[in-house]
Order: sequence, then structure tokens, then C-alpha cells
Amino acid sequence: MINYQPLHQTLLDAKADAWVELLPQQIKNALSQNRHGTLSQWQDMIAELPVFETSYRLLDQDTVQIGNAADLPMPSRERFESQLKTLLPWRKGPYELFGIKIDTEWRSDWKWNRLKDHISSLNDRLVLDVGCGNGYHCWRMLGAGARMVIGVDPLVLNVMQFQLIRKLHGEAPIYVLPIGIEDIPSGLKCFDTVFSMGVLYHRRSPIDHLLELKACLKPGGELVLETLIIDGGPGETLLPEDRYARMRNVWFLPTCATLTQWLTRCGFGNIRIVDVTTTSTEEQRTTEWMPFHSLENFIDPENPALTCEGLPAPKRAIVIANAV
Repeated sequence: MINYQPLHQTLLDAKADAWVELLPQQIKNALSQNRHGTLSQWQDMIAELPVFETSYRLLDQDTVQIGNAADLPMPSRERFESQLKTLLPWRKGPYELFGIKIDTEWRSDWKWNRLKDHISSLNDRLVLDVGCGNGYHCWRMLGAGARMVIGVDPLVLNVMQFQLIRKLHGEAPIYVLPIGIEDIPSGLKCFDTVFSMGVLYHRRSPIDHLLELKACLKPGGELVLETLIIDGGPGETLLPEDRYARMRNVWFLPTCATLTQWLTRCGFGNIRIVDVTTTSTEEQRTTEWMPFHSLENFIDPENPALTCEGLPAPKRAIVIANAV
């Protein structure tokens, strides 16, 4: 059971009372047994998981590590690995938990390494990570000195993966909440840094998403945005007719120039594109811990510059801006 009181108090101190009033019911509704048939089994597994004693926690390296292999005898280790695999697929990572290496679909550390030297120091900052998955980047933000990290992600499996890792780590100022950004009351303006990575292209209205992000930031606060983009000039945007890389929920892929225009119109300043990288099959791939189709199945086998639909293959930009 997670103690949310420190979260509530931090939000109250940040004058986010409106969210504190809603949060308990939001969490209760999202984790209702009626909404996911496997939820109770996952919760029981996490509740029954022993607290393995360890002083080894590493949050500032590519692999988030908790505990050592020597901390677990073999019978416990085998059972623990089996429990971890009840939460397949693991998409964001990598993790190493008491010697068990979770080789996730995404090398999320590559994305972190592309942005970490460009963002403002997270030391003592209140941070929001929108669409955070199982919280890998949240742990990296905590390891970079954040005062508290709040992640939001509506996918229950991601939240359960996070809760298991948090139990292994022990009490810490880090939370992943089973909600979306649309559930955060508008106009809080309480966060020092807001991350939105891999979310914008899933939104039917990218402008509304940018305005929601801005409404979470203090004046002058920093937005770190990562999204799919296409090559081209100002005003150009790709709207897939149907699927993009076999995903149905992909809407707008702008050029960097168009993305900059959107951010300017939404009231951001000091906008800078700090990285543009084509996603490779080394960064996103099928593994033992994510045994389903991945990027290599979504691109044209004859021409890796195209998706299987004949659209430009995934290319991602990282942009940093400040709320004006």
C-alpha cells in the first residue's frame, strides 16, 4: 500500500489544492477491480512480495538498479523472476532488480542520455512526467536530484510495474498515478519541470496537449517534449490516413519548424530543438521481457526509411521550452 500523504502535502505546499481534493477518488476509480480483470492478481502478487533488504540503489546510471544478486538465495530468485514475468510486457527500462536484468523493449536510457545535458538541473525541483509508462524516466529524474517526481499514465499494467519497483526500492518521493493529463485540474501552474515524451502524436489535438502542459508549469518553468517528427519546413505536418507503424492512435507528426510554431502560439518561449534521432531497431526491439512485435515488424523490410505503410520511418525530436 502506497502512502500518498507526502504527495498530498507537497501538492498543498505548491498550492495545488484542487488536485489534492480529486486525487483519492481518481486513484480509486482508476484501480477499480471492474476496470481490469487481472488487476487483483497483480495487486495480490505485489502485496505478497517480501521486502528484500538491501542498501544498494542506483538511479543515476543507464540501468536502474535495486539490490544485488547476492541478496537473494536461488529459490527466492527463481520465484521472484517468475513474479516479474507476470507483468509482461516490460516496455520501458532497463532495470536490474536483485540481479535479475529486465531487458525492456525500449532502451529508454538512450533517450535520457540525449536530453540530460540540455535540461535545467532537476535539483530540488517538483517534476511532472506525463505518459511516464512504468516510471523508468521518473527514477532517473529522482536520481538527478528532483525533490519529488509525479508520473501519470492511465495504463494499469505500467502502474503495477512501477508499484512493484517502488516496493523493492522503499519509500521515496516518487509516484506514478493511474490517470492522464486530462485528469489534472487546469491551471495548477505548480511544477518546475514538465516532461512529455512520446505522447504528443497520440493526441487528437496537439495544441490542446501543449496548452495542458503549459497549465501545469510555473511561469518560467521548463517543458521537455519528445515526439515523432518528419522532415520538412514550416507548416508541414503528416496526418496518417489510417495507421502509422501499425499504430492506430497516431495523429499529427509535425516538422521541427511546425512544432516550434505550435509552441510559440501556445505561449512558450526560449524554444530550442536539442536532438533529432531516427529510431533504430537497436533502441526499440523484441526481447525476452517484451516478446511481441516491435519496430522491426513495423518498418518496410525492403526500405528501412519507410514504415510498412510507406510513410517516413520513426524519427524523434527533443525540444525544450519555457512557459512565458
